[in-house]
Amino acid sequence: MLLAALALAAVQPDIVVRTDAGAIASEALPDGRHLFRGIPFAQPPVGRLRWKPPLPVKPWTGIRDATHSGPGCMQIDYGWNHANAANQSEDCLYLEVGSPNLKPARPLPVMVWIHGGGNRAGGGTGTIWSDLGKQLVIVSIQYRLGAFGFLSHPALTAESPHHSSGNYALLDQQAALRWVRANIAGFGGDPRNVTIFGESAGAQDVGLQMLSPLGRGLFAKAIEESGTAGFGMPPRSLAENEAIGEAVVTRAGAPAHADAATLRALPAEALVQAAEKTPVPALGDNSYIWLQAVSDGWVLTEPPAVTLARNGGASVPLLIGSNARELDGLHDQAQLQKAIDRTFGANAAAAKAYYDRLLPDPRRGDVLLQASTDLAFACPADVVAAAHTKAGHPTWQYEFDYALPGQEVSHSSEIRFVMGAPGKFPPGEPPLHFYWINFARIGDPNGAGLPSWQPYAPGARYVSFEDGRIEMRQNLRGDICHLRAAP
Repeated sequence: MLLAALALAAVQPDIVVRTDAGAIASEALPDGRHLFRGIPFAQPPVGRLRWKPPLPVKPWTGIRDATHSGPGCMQIDYGWNHANAANQSEDCLYLEVGSPNLKPARPLPVMVWIHGGGNRAGGGTGTIWSDLGKQLVIVSIQYRLGAFGFLSHPALTAESPHHSSGNYALLDQQAALRWVRANIAGFGGDPRNVTIFGESAGAQDVGLQMLSPLGRGLFAKAIEESGTAGFGMPPRSLAENEAIGEAVVTRAGAPAHADAATLRALPAEALVQAAEKTPVPALGDNSYIWLQAVSDGWVLTEPPAVTLARNGGASVPLLIGSNARELDGLHDQAQLQKAIDRTFGANAAAAKAYYDRLLPDPRRGDVLLQASTDLAFACPADVVAAAHTKAGHPTWQYEFDYALPGQEVSHSSEIRFVMGAPGKFPPGEPPLHFYWINFARIGDPNGAGLPSWQPYAPGARYVSFEDGRIEMRQNLRGDICHLRAAP
């Protein structure tokens, strides 16, 4: 408390914002932006609240110090996420807000970032420092990861009034969006103009929020960067996810048929390690364990493909795309054949013949990398764009194929160009930053001084961001994507 008081003593009164749970004090940057960090949007999901839907944060008295980030959620240290893993806790439901103007003449658009990391790693800290926060209000949220965010179990299902378990992370994200709706006006933001956006697993979660009936009305626009609801993989039923959950908790030390109280008493670190070591034979890569969508009957009431085919998901503008080279998720021909059989159904033989003929490409990589990009990223993005467009919702699709000198395009390459204002990179850089800002403002990426980006047309229009060029093109990977089994 003394440290908090000392920190607050240096904060000017006009940097205090009142939320529905209490007042918070921020720090100001020299350029006038205000950053608020470590804001709780739900009660800590610990003890009896582990594997429970998030509850509203308890109010506090006085002024809470919002100059330090909260801890990351429980996760393995893979190296790239070391900062998050070095400061992790089950008590991790915090968000951060960056605002260029707390009292603008007109409320500012709001962009809410959902971080990636396979739904098992990463965190929401640092994003508010991006250049996006100079033009609009930016929010970065955290959500329970791995087994804490996605585990189903018969004992948890039995105690649920919705007869559901798993998808707690999606509920966390929805709780954060409700917090934004209730409080963002105090930061200069417009609660009626909220765009959710994310990359990789964050984009998957954006896609799942588009399909969840519980997410309706919580956002006005959506952006999916290199990720869709399920990454083209078949969804899991609740029973299938419960079976994986039973394997995880058994490996973590729970007895057979353990009750919910026993599960909640398991050490957090034991659960993290157990999930890391639990095989998922159907996927062939255990790093994807929490990337299959789970139709739990409540958060997701049906398989994603069914919702997409029925109504295209939430009736909001969508910007969606992938990179020319993504992740190398297929390691040998045996894995490729399994993925082809799973993805193409009756067209599997034609798809195999296509990849047998395919040659390595200097831009797109070897055949396995091309196939991985097609099956998990490009083709699923086209399926979503087509369904969303067919339902009458505005949609824009892109392919990102720009690399800095001496580098190759890869998974997440586009993020720096979204977050950073043009002028920081060599000539020819794609102006993703301005397209994304325009989309957040008006639901259309087009604007003055930018090359025209036409809306998606099924099997036809998308924009290519290639080295030094921005072009409308047709039929993105259509020779293979059109063979994909009907969703």
